[in-house]
Amino acid sequence: MGQQEHVRAGDDGSEPTVTRGSRTNGSRAQKEVFEWVKALAIAAILVLVIRYFLFAPFIVDGPSMEPTFYTGERLIVNKVIYDIRKPQRGEVIVFHVPEEGRDFIKRVIAVPGDKVKYEGDDLYINGKKVDEPYLKESIAEANAQGEDFNNQGADRNFPNANFTTDVVPEGTVLAFGDNRRNSKDSRMIGFISTKEIVGRADIIFWPMDKISLVNHE
Repeated sequence: MGQQEHVRAGDDGSEPTVTRGSRTNGSRAQKEVFEWVKALAIAAILVLVIRYFLFAPFIVDGPSMEPTFYTGERLIVNKVIYDIRKPQRGEVIVFHVPEEGRDFIKRVIAVPGDKVKYEGDDLYINGKKVDEPYLKESIAEANAQGEDFNNQGADRNFPNANFTTDVVPEGTVLAFGDNRRNSKDSRMIGFISTKEIVGRADIIFWPMDKISLVNHE
């Protein structure tokens, strides 16, 4: 059937006018709905691409990275950076631990070819002392109590004084938690395969008062 038309004569005897039905309005409404659906579909696809291929959220669980991160803080993990280049010393990474069935967050201490040695709170890589500015406050607090920060904690579950490794193999990194007294890391689980690395923690986005970029130095 064609579009309905209504003819109405003017009250003053003028030529009759033609009023079209509601089909035009209905077509316009359908088009608007279609545009909204299309926009939402595109947005959903973009979210999925960003979520699964570019970035991912991560929730900190446990004290192993204190005081850098605390339990409950939420981070944005950059999932593509290590497709472009290799991990570097000092970078905070998230990686799969198949034996644990979960992801860990730690800091890269050494990369392939490095030989690492700790003497108390002093880190040596390839025989050269390396500063760890992210541990400065923790080390100062421990030293003020006459202790080394890198020595065993009160529970004695993490023997890490004078830790020494062989040369870090290709395709792996050595990663420790910033809270050396309470961190299950490469000292217990060994070298981390780069194939298990999810990405680099780049942004703290929760809580709101801690929104900031992650320090990798």
